Amino acid sequence: MCGLVGWLDFGQEPYSGQNVLGAMTDTMRLRGPDARGIWLGRHAALGHRRLAVIDPAGGTQPMTATAGPAGAPVVLVYTGEIYNFRELRRELRHLGHGFTTRSDTEVLLRAYLEWGADCVERLNGMFAFALWDERSEELLLARDHLGVKPLYYAPHPHGALFASEPKGILAHPSFTPRLPADALPLLLNPRLALPGETPLRGLYEVKPGHVVRIGRRGSHESRYWGLTSRPHTDDLDTTVGRVRELLSDIVARHLVADVPRAAMLSGGLDSSAVVALATRHLTDQGLGPLETYSVGFRGEKDDFRPTALRPERDGPYAALAAAYLGTEHREVVLDPSEVADFLPHARAARDLPALGQFDTSMYLLFVALRERSTVALSGEAADEIFGGYPWFHDSATVWRDAFPWLGDAPRLADCLTSDLRRRLNPAEAEADRYATLRARVPRLAGETGLDARMREVLFFSLHGPLAMLLDRKDRMSMAVGLEVRVPFCDHRLLDYMWNVPWSMKTADGREKSLLRMAVADLLPPDILLRPKSAYPALHAPAQDKLVHEAVRALLDDPASPMGQLLDRERVLALMGRAGPTLTHAGTAHLLIPFLETDLWMRRYGLFPS
Repeated sequence: MCGLVGWLDFGQEPYSGQNVLGAMTDTMRLRGPDARGIWLGRHAALGHRRLAVIDPAGGTQPMTATAGPAGAPVVLVYTGEIYNFRELRRELRHLGHGFTTRSDTEVLLRAYLEWGADCVERLNGMFAFALWDERSEELLLARDHLGVKPLYYAPHPHGALFASEPKGILAHPSFTPRLPADALPLLLNPRLALPGETPLRGLYEVKPGHVVRIGRRGSHESRYWGLTSRPHTDDLDTTVGRVRELLSDIVARHLVADVPRAAMLSGGLDSSAVVALATRHLTDQGLGPLETYSVGFRGEKDDFRPTALRPERDGPYAALAAAYLGTEHREVVLDPSEVADFLPHARAARDLPALGQFDTSMYLLFVALRERSTVALSGEAADEIFGGYPWFHDSATVWRDAFPWLGDAPRLADCLTSDLRRRLNPAEAEADRYATLRARVPRLAGETGLDARMREVLFFSLHGPLAMLLDRKDRMSMAVGLEVRVPFCDHRLLDYMWNVPWSMKTADGREKSLLRMAVADLLPPDILLRPKSAYPALHAPAQDKLVHEAVRALLDDPASPMGQLLDRERVLALMGRAGPTLTHAGTAHLLIPFLETDLWMRRYGLFPS
């Protein structure tokens, strides 16, 4: 896992831009603490910071090769992991390619030389890369199937800037951040963002499963992978067996590393399944035990309040799973004041508004994990693929003509001033996004009723909500130089599960039936039957009070950019609302975007236009 930056500019030669490239590259230093490299050509510049995971002695980047009669350079900067790099290397050797390292970076470079941009169709992994081919004078930007690894770009008339994180682009003097007013609802609820969209004018993400090609004649975006709907012909037993087969192979591939590895273990079905499969694989290899980690909060036994999304504490279940599986487990117990104190560190890891306590607790968990490991496995995306969230199983929510994950929660955009509400019409904008994404659902001919609706519901969750979770995991882990791998994001698993009918996904009458059946022999009943419980929230009355006080202070501060955009009476009414929502742990949780957006706007000197 690493960080990359660079630019393409046909309007000037970047020989004098080494200092700028160096500054851009160094914004990625936390993502890549092990090495630094830059490359400057006539029109292109690429920078890289490396976190060495495979072949630490080799795999230096930018990595170059020469091609064509004139020996033109082909230059690659890459972040992530290609899990089938060994098979690809064997195939490429058979085709006549030689290798000087054991790294997957060299495999990717050689794959491009053999198959061109179509090489992405052969990759299995989490990755983002930029490749400059001087033969065609073309820059290729590519991102993995589900968007596990980030890649941003800012096109301009003569080319583009690009980076793993916005901070790399913001470090270039030609890019000035600007905030359009119609981005305010996205800032207050980032799950509403459509693929590729950011709140900053002129800044985009490469969409998951897409490549962007930029040359003298402009840019072209194309999709190399997407979900395809087709009839599912396997019976239940065959389906369960195929899920187990896929997961066993996926987890084994995710364990390949030349550095210490660990896993997150909350005691839920998802992370426990990953750890169980990993433990079995390591045992077969004569290795282990696996180190596992969970997070908790001091005082949570007294302060914890169950909600629909977080009905139980993780601690007891994580201990049970660890004891059953024989892992070396550590519960990272955080003091509420510590979570507040480290919030600036979590904010610094982002270039967009942070998620408050949820960012900070994850950041501190990863700080502890990084003390002993460089790679960690995690369980994101199981709920989106297997149907784990409570809104998948509530009929009224499922059939509501809106994003199910929004539930009945208040919309923070409704607290904007009356002028902004008239100008932006947040409800209509939300409905437009819903209609846009719904129109993109890959339909199955003849499918009707609940199966057809659940295909839509699952599709919605695979976009904004999953993108936000993966973004948080990437930012907080890379801020401490930790590579987090997410086995459930293997596109082969999603491709198979996408077409399993909802009735089979709920074969045992509850959430995630197929995952539970697939690992039934590996886990104890208390873990197998535990209800879905999301990443822990801090339930600390004193901290909740601080959030409320901070929001009041924001409303009273004439210098607050966010405060100027809010209807005071509407915000105060919202603050008086008691109880959690379908997705929020409480009112203080709901209010976090007001505070974080205000701080973000101050940091970058932004005000909507």
